[in-house]
Amino acid sequence: MQPVASNRSRVEQVRSVEKPSVTVVTVVKNAAATIADCVESVLGQNYPVEYIVIDGGSTDGTTDIVNQYSSQISTIISEPDKSIYDGMNKGVALATGSVLGMLNADDVYAHESVIAHVAEAFKDPAVESCYGDLIYVDPDDCSRITRYWKSGPYDRKLFYNGWMPPHPTFFARRSVYKKYGSFNVGLGTSADYELMLRFLLKHGISSVHIPDLMVIMRGGGVSNISVRNRWRANRADMKAWKVNGLAPKPWTILAKPLSKLLQYVFKNSRDLSWLALDWPKQKAKERTSCTGRSDCEASKFPEQDRRAATSAL
Repeated sequence: MQPVASNRSRVEQVRSVEKPSVTVVTVVKNAAATIADCVESVLGQNYPVEYIVIDGGSTDGTTDIVNQYSSQISTIISEPDKSIYDGMNKGVALATGSVLGMLNADDVYAHESVIAHVAEAFKDPAVESCYGDLIYVDPDDCSRITRYWKSGPYDRKLFYNGWMPPHPTFFARRSVYKKYGSFNVGLGTSADYELMLRFLLKHGISSVHIPDLMVIMRGGGVSNISVRNRWRANRADMKAWKVNGLAPKPWTILAKPLSKLLQYVFKNSRDLSWLALDWPKQKAKERTSCTGRSDCEASKFPEQDRRAATSAL
């Protein structure tokens, strides 16, 4: 497995106790329409990131798009893989940051301070993982919010009521992956659920909720495409408990999809007036136009305005 491109200087600049190093992994295959938005939302962060992109052998021009950012991406791998979670495992193996998160190719970070907030949470050595909030948008009209996933304060017992953190907002210490393993590719689309169940409930790692909108996800995930796929996902969810020697409550597996209904009901009850869905493109233009200038750190999202808007969430 040979990297197509490697540039680790960004993450090496922040290796210190005070400033945890963060790795983000994106696994992609044939996502030419969305991958640039995803990449730019990572590169536009105001905190240094080791960014790893794992391409599963795209044939639609995705690889060419990713390679346009090769000087800013730490590592790019392009080769066939067995599944999206096989690709994520490759990313975990390549990561050197002390903190590790995943961002899907169809998703973007909601603003430029997401990773800075994650790093702030991990300044506490007792914190082993963190997560935040997520919105779903119409894939054909990203200005239309379809679901708001407000994950809420952490309580591991909530897993029994069908709760789970939104995986694209979930970050854990790399040492946790080393100790408890990576993604179980045999669980199909429930592999992310199983990993968080294993880390948080079975092994009881510590976690904190970041009360912030972290990720914008285009609707239509693999496990939600059809009723048949949803049924298969529910069966895989049950297997996730079984392989970890855990016993769910009689209502747990049914409660998991039912808990999503409230996300549709309350999707318009949050103040998201600060949100600008095209911010990654704007930041990319800033990086291009202000090369060598001293004002290149100007933020498109005034921090005090965004915090005021999200404090009521």
